[in-house]
Amino acid sequence: MEPILILAALIVSFLVFTFLLRVAKSAISTAITIAIVVLLLQLVFGIGPRELWEQIVGLWQGIFQNLR
Repeated sequence: MEPILILAALIVSFLVFTFLLRVAKSAISTAITIAIVVLLLQLVFGIGPRELWEQIVGLWQGIFQNLR
């Protein structure tokens, strides 16, 4: 009984670890993409992160106001 329990624990641990690696890889990939877009906006158009953030906040506020 104990070897089956150890094997099951190893399999579950491996699956959880694999899932966490996929999530981390995706998060890092998304963060790098966002950083590149913000850098390009700043270099090409002169739009800074603060201006971009204010626009994003305003966009979401407008969406939520229209839903009410």
